[in-house]
Amino acid sequence: MFAADEASRNLGIELLEVAAGSARLRMAVTATMVNGHGIAHGGYLFLLADTAFACACNSFGPVTVAAGADISFVAPAHLGDLLTATAEERTSYGRSGIYDVTVLRGDEVIAEFRGRSRTVGNLRAPRTIEEKP
Repeated sequence: MFAADEASRNLGIELLEVAAGSARLRMAVTATMVNGHGIAHGGYLFLLADTAFACACNSFGPVTVAAGADISFVAPAHLGDLLTATAEERTSYGRSGIYDVTVLRGDEVIAEFRGRSRTVGNLRAPRTIEEKP
C-alpha cells in the first residue's frame, strides 16, 4: 500500500518498519511545511500520523480505510525537525479497529492521534507500476 502512496512518499515520508497491527514512519519538516507562525502546519503532522495509521491497519492484508480520526497537538514542530510516527492497534471488532499513533521528535511527544478503521470488502489494494493485470 505504501509503495502506491504518492502523496506521502512525495513529502519524503519513509516507512521504517511494519508488522501486524503496527507501523513506524519518519518525516523531516521542510520549508514548504512551515506555516505563518514559523512552525509545522498541523495538516502535515496529521498526514504523517494518518499515513502511519494506514500502514498499520492495512498490515493484515484486506483493504482498510479510515472511518474517522482526531489529533491532539502537544508541542510545535519546527523546520528541520525529524519526526517519527508510531502506530499501534488498540483493538479490533468485526470489520472495525482503533489505532493510536504517537508523533515524536526524539523522545518529545509532538502529537497524539487516534484513528478508527473499517475493512472494506469491495475494494482492492492499488497495483504498483511494476504489477501487471
